[in-house]
Amino acid sequence: MSKSLKLYGGTAVGLVVMLTAAYNFADRNVAPQPKNPPMLAALPAPIPEPETPAQQAESAPADGLFVASAQADEASTGTRFGLGREALPEEVAAWNVDVHPDGSDLPDGSGNASDGEPLFEDNCAVCHGSFAEGVGNWPKLAGGDGTLADDDPLKTVGSYWPYLSTVWDYVHRSMPFGNAQSLSDDEVYAIVAYILYSNDIIDDEFELSRETWGEVEMPNADGFIVDDRAETEYSQWRTEPCMENCKDSPVEITMRATVLDVTPDQGGDEASEEMNNSNAAATAQPEADTASVPEETETPAEEAAVEEAAVEGDAPAEEAALDPELVAAGERVFKKCQACHQVGEGAQNKTGPVLNGVVDRDIASVDGFSYSGAMDGMDGVWDNEALHAFLAKPRDYVKGTKMAFAGLRKAEEIDAVIEYLKAHP
Repeated sequence: MSKSLKLYGGTAVGLVVMLTAAYNFADRNVAPQPKNPPMLAALPAPIPEPETPAQQAESAPADGLFVASAQADEASTGTRFGLGREALPEEVAAWNVDVHPDGSDLPDGSGNASDGEPLFEDNCAVCHGSFAEGVGNWPKLAGGDGTLADDDPLKTVGSYWPYLSTVWDYVHRSMPFGNAQSLSDDEVYAIVAYILYSNDIIDDEFELSRETWGEVEMPNADGFIVDDRAETEYSQWRTEPCMENCKDSPVEITMRATVLDVTPDQGGDEASEEMNNSNAAATAQPEADTASVPEETETPAEEAAVEEAAVEGDAPAEEAALDPELVAAGERVFKKCQACHQVGEGAQNKTGPVLNGVVDRDIASVDGFSYSGAMDGMDGVWDNEALHAFLAKPRDYVKGTKMAFAGLRKAEEIDAVIEYLKAHP
């Protein structure tokens, strides 16, 4: 016990001595807390408003960016911090590029289809085609008249768009692709006029401007209704979904992507070629592109044309033979016509009549097709001379024709198309 008492007793005495020393040190060196400590100083007052804001606005560069003002802060706090300024009129005008359906806010300027054709060719045709009828799967801007009720309607500026202001605004704001807003106002007017002309809405001499805006009538201006699906249809969609045995009739494939021209043509694949040919026969579509058809397929048509000419005695067989290269070139050019016309096996009347056997056929002689009064009253046949004149400028050759196509600009393209049509007697 005595050893334990000595050990713990010494430890206790040491702790007392250390605590006593610490208390004395703190009592002598730590300052006491004041009874009334000072409070933090008040926040500085807001920056006073500049004495001459008008001079600051005048000194700012007219073409520079302006800082957003603090009017919201001023309204909520009653304090103005002197930030920013009101936008100058020219700065507001630079952003105010929208055009209303009635033509308000249109800029000064004008243009017609004759001036717009070369502008369209230089800036737009690479995607939309030389006659606004599209290239590949790029949008078609012309054609499609009367197709909105079809299973596969062609929605273009002429057949679908209800407001001319949408056309002008889109060209002005977003075109040409990759170089938007590079066109002058006059150029925009001219290009829009050419698009309207390609849809047979105006003639080529009509001067489109802010003053003549109201004279243009869009064919589908009354074709839209108020969207009432929230009241009439939403309740049908929000029922318990069917998960099995939902369709009584069997499901069948009615169309394939290769026929719809939404799948790029790879070429050289025998299986793809066979599918393309079978789909084209099943759906009565025009003949496939030359890229997916072997060159040998041209031979039967050529031989048939030669034999037929030889049998009938119209001309020697060697003179009636078709030029395969010219036929192939004509097939490529004929893509500009496919929006309205079909040729080949299973061809049907569309917006325009079937063109099988059109060469040397009587004008306006396709059974079941409703021609315009101007075309229906014409005499004669579609011989080489008549086809050349019509394909160059349809509206000049047939005054009052409903055909929206402006015409082929190159004589070699016309020769190629005629040769291609000869291959489809």
